[in-house]
Amino acid sequence: MKNMTLEQMAKACSGTLFAGEYDKEQTAAGVVIDSRQVRPGYVFVAIPGERVDGHDFIPQVFAQGAFAVISEKELEAPAGPYILVASTKTALADLAAHYRASLDIPVVGITGSVGKTSTKEMISAVLSQKYKVHKTAGNFNNEIGLPLTVFQITEEAQVAVLEMGISEFGEMTRLAKVARPNIAVITNIGICHLENLKTRDGILQAKTEMFDHLAEHATVVLNGDDDKLCTVERVQGNPPVFYGMGEDKPQAAVYDKKSVFATEVENLGLEGVRFLLHLPQGAYPLQTFIPGVHNVYNACAAAAVGLALGLTQEEICRGIESAQTIAGRTNLIHAKDYLVIDDCYNANPVSMKAAIDVLVQAKGRKIAVLGDMGELGENEEKLHYEVGTYLAKSKVDLLFTSGELCRHLKRGVTDHPHTVICRQFDSRDELLEKLKETIQQGDTILVKASHFMGYQDIVKALI
Repeated sequence: MKNMTLEQMAKACSGTLFAGEYDKEQTAAGVVIDSRQVRPGYVFVAIPGERVDGHDFIPQVFAQGAFAVISEKELEAPAGPYILVASTKTALADLAAHYRASLDIPVVGITGSVGKTSTKEMISAVLSQKYKVHKTAGNFNNEIGLPLTVFQITEEAQVAVLEMGISEFGEMTRLAKVARPNIAVITNIGICHLENLKTRDGILQAKTEMFDHLAEHATVVLNGDDDKLCTVERVQGNPPVFYGMGEDKPQAAVYDKKSVFATEVENLGLEGVRFLLHLPQGAYPLQTFIPGVHNVYNACAAAAVGLALGLTQEEICRGIESAQTIAGRTNLIHAKDYLVIDDCYNANPVSMKAAIDVLVQAKGRKIAVLGDMGELGENEEKLHYEVGTYLAKSKVDLLFTSGELCRHLKRGVTDHPHTVICRQFDSRDELLEKLKETIQQGDTILVKASHFMGYQDIVKALI
């Protein structure tokens, strides 16, 4: 962090500063909400949570050398300066927006129903060929995580790549006010968060709230093969940059040609995908070593962002081929005598089907370990059933499931002609016990569910 004194912070978050003797020229070394991360010179924001109230740790953080705290409660005889605010969560966002405004670097904001994290990783791999990149870590893409990610941007960073995840109307507005992207990327409008957003049109409306809070002269990068996104004609008076597979598709009627697209796509199974990347400068044969044809879209999005930030075609191609997966995102793990496809960070119908497509490329027995998909709204049972129907048509050998909604997924398999052996369990632990007894040498095991199912524990046990 840099250039944030307590007076500036109090003004930015509309708070009242209570302070005794202190160095008015001192700037905050960092801003955190976890008391365990407090170091000398840090500002601690006391967030009240469902299980833990950050205000309870204020004496402790001062003892650890905190420069100041931000609190919703008046403090009696505090051991250091504090800023009193109406809402510490709002204050956190306001401070991050103020800090973002002080940064003279381009910010790439990424959202979409599916593929945000993998696209973020691909874009970061490309941009790192020319710039020092700061990117969202882990799942820090919400109204708490995004501000904390912004605070971690240092003077050395030359570009920031920020993931932005939402589940309700108005949330993107609050995130975009913090990030103020210079480049906005939307990967797709899929079937997720229907509990609050109801329809794909609702998802489109919620995601595109970002457009009202972009930096001046921003570039918008959209998946031109998405039937909703391709209807966007202008943002800030300018046409979007579209990317996708092939030069044209029937539903993409609002433009004549994508700026970046891929042809001659060859699925290499677990070895990745080979394709021809078309840029304005020409066409280039490439291979991404991340399995799944859907990753070609991520590569095209990254290429479009790279072009917007002045990378050469050589830098773009080198970055795409160097990109790697991360834990929980189609991450291939060679464990003992079998292979684990760790894709357990989150799940929705589109990503679940894509993960099944990856699994069927494996050699040997193919085992799908699937759990419930969350936030699908009133059609959640039907959507699970449809994934089961999709699985029934695949070449998967065994299905292990737990979770109430996955009973409908299993029914989707058994209601159709299939060769899949299905096993449903009452608990994740029971599933894991039987799975361990079943695994044989040469098996490939896909582990995928929404994060709340805790399937990361299955991955840990298998490796």
